[in-house]
Amino acid sequence: MEEKFSFPSKLRISAFALVAIGVIAFIWGFISNPDKSWANLLLNNFYFVSIAVGASFFLSLQYIAQAGWSSGFKRVSEAVVAYLPIGGILFLVLIFGLGHIYHWAHAGAADHDELLAHKSAFLNVPFFSIRMLLYFTLWIFMARYLRKLSLKEDVEGGLTWFEKSEFYSKVNIFILAVTFTFASIDWLMSIHPHWYSTIFSFKTFGSAFYHGSTAVILIILLLHKAGYFSFLNKSHLHDFSRYIFMLSIIYGYLWFMQFTIIWYGNIPEETVYYALRWDPQWKTLFFVDIILNFAIPFLVLMPRATSRNKTVVLIVAVIVLIGLWVELYIQIFPAISEVNSFGLMEVGAFAGFLGLFILMVATTLSKASLIPKNHPYLDECLNHHF
Repeated sequence: MEEKFSFPSKLRISAFALVAIGVIAFIWGFISNPDKSWANLLLNNFYFVSIAVGASFFLSLQYIAQAGWSSGFKRVSEAVVAYLPIGGILFLVLIFGLGHIYHWAHAGAADHDELLAHKSAFLNVPFFSIRMLLYFTLWIFMARYLRKLSLKEDVEGGLTWFEKSEFYSKVNIFILAVTFTFASIDWLMSIHPHWYSTIFSFKTFGSAFYHGSTAVILIILLLHKAGYFSFLNKSHLHDFSRYIFMLSIIYGYLWFMQFTIIWYGNIPEETVYYALRWDPQWKTLFFVDIILNFAIPFLVLMPRATSRNKTVVLIVAVIVLIGLWVELYIQIFPAISEVNSFGLMEVGAFAGFLGLFILMVATTLSKASLIPKNHPYLDECLNHHF
């Protein structure tokens, strides 16, 4: 069984148009408000990098669990992970604007700040850059190696390549768990260099898994609507929606746990983070975050009927992915800007990154059969019913 994806010319043109909008938005932004532009670069690139990392974790988890029901869809996860090289290049560009986002990156910032001086061995531009290179080198290497094994399985069949994929997936999830934990501390938590939370990095990694899985599910549903994956049925849909439902609970738990512990402890070094976001101009978005990422998917997908409805699951997936953007916006911008000035810059910047993401995903999908024809569990996927 083989099914090839054809990258529609209209979608390709639309993606390039989105990229052009993004380029214009950043040119205008760097001229009018450099701080805001660098913050948008961080926000949107981290948005899609975290989705790619989450998709990589999702893919590896399917191998480790020997999940047959999802085996026919693994090419979508591989395609989402293909964004990582672009994300790595754009994060290297961010090095030139660190001073616009991170207080610790300013020359002499630690001279009269005892806490920053204590952290300076870790929070300094050279070491920050080295860690960034290490993260992306490991992520891209593992993603490409798993992709190579997957394509060899298509050609040769047998269990050899699947067994190798399963083994290296175990290596991959360990690498992702450790490196993305540090990456979230580097890129997000260090925006507030005096603040700390022992839950933050775990919450951010959980969010990446949550939203990466959701992005994979959304793309599968869109491809199905376009005529691909004709074997997708309500049983597949139920299992996919359970991922969103389950991970929304984990997200909600970690969100409330971090907030409750800091609120109850009432330690100034910790409460400063929430005190800033409790300001009226940010407070609404602060609660929109938990509504989009927890309340809506939890309540809507709880009934069996809605969790098996393609339109409902697709809409919920879109809402959850909007929720990730809101989550990152409320994490980054209150520390960068004194006012909530959401506007055309944010819309244009996201459009540009979305265009890049579409180009990478669609191009990767078109390079191999959508159906991994020699996957040992493919028949279980094609005949999945419960």
